[in-house]
Amino acid sequence: MAATTGTRLGSLTFTDPHHEPAYRHATVPATAPRALPAEARPLEVDVVGAGRVRGLSDWLSETWATSLVVVEDDRVVHEWYADGLGPDTLFLGASMTKSVLSHLVGRAVRAGALATTDPVTSHVPDLEGGGYAGTTVLDLLTMTTGVDWVEDHRDPDSLASRLLARFPDGDSRALLREVRSGVAPGTRFSYNTADSQVLDWVRERATGVAYADDVAALWAELGCTHDAVVGVDGTGVALAGGALAATSRDWAKVALLAVDGRADDGAPVLDPDWVQAAARPAYPFLGVGRLPSSITSFAGFGHHWWPMDATGRRLTADGSRGQFACADRVSRAVVVKTSLWPYDDFLVDRQARDLSYLGLHALLDAVPSRTS
Repeated sequence: MAATTGTRLGSLTFTDPHHEPAYRHATVPATAPRALPAEARPLEVDVVGAGRVRGLSDWLSETWATSLVVVEDDRVVHEWYADGLGPDTLFLGASMTKSVLSHLVGRAVRAGALATTDPVTSHVPDLEGGGYAGTTVLDLLTMTTGVDWVEDHRDPDSLASRLLARFPDGDSRALLREVRSGVAPGTRFSYNTADSQVLDWVRERATGVAYADDVAALWAELGCTHDAVVGVDGTGVALAGGALAATSRDWAKVALLAVDGRADDGAPVLDPDWVQAAARPAYPFLGVGRLPSSITSFAGFGHHWWPMDATGRRLTADGSRGQFACADRVSRAVVVKTSLWPYDDFLVDRQARDLSYLGLHALLDAVPSRTS
């Protein structure tokens, strides 16, 4: 996709939604739209947490929600948007973008282009001699590469902040070559957007397809109805770890694919084994409640997806400032919630995330199980 500048992203951007900066992006066209049918029904839930019980509207308000879409039996049964936003708004998914990347890697594995056991440097020899030498695709997927990286966007001098600063005009992959080793791969989880960027680099080398073009192919398979956009750096490399913007209904289609690897029309896109692995932790320390509490106590980590229970029944994409696209793999219920809560105060960020997870479970509980 050709990169252009100056696009506005609707409600969410990297900074202030009311003063969105121009930035370089690639367009992801929706070439085979297939809308989810709508069948609205009353939806009332109680969210119990943060010291009290609250209804749906209070929960949305207290977690700075900007949209909510609930899908049951592949039908939109509830849809809400904050003032000035709507079904055509593109919502920046932040790190939900990583879960789309997981789908792309799963498609590449299904096609035989790469395997989770592949050494990273077998696809990207540019990283020989750096921190990613000796790591595998699985290490990238599970963020257990062990490289020396701290995901701190509040520190302007951190590697994470320096990586984002390469968008829109720098060379983000040049910075990835600077990342050094830390601990042995497979022994420690450390949330790491660099791992996602390297994972996309591996995927691109294995398939010969750039991120935006691969998402466009996925968009066609899923029947997404609106063009999306993704931020790119000065060399055209996408921020595959954080810069995809799409409508809430199209984010719902991303979550639906995580249920069983099939699009809403039943067409197979991902192998069942991949879908199962993406929803489960590869190591005990990636289990629900085992991650650093500063991230969340309500989820674990799979293949760039966040399991919400020990069985892998529920999982979510999770992005900074309250972006979620979650699914129940038994009931096929999907909930998409976008938000714009404050990030600078880590305690506000933590409580809003915890309260969001409790509300997502309550909404998924409100959809009857197909096995009940």
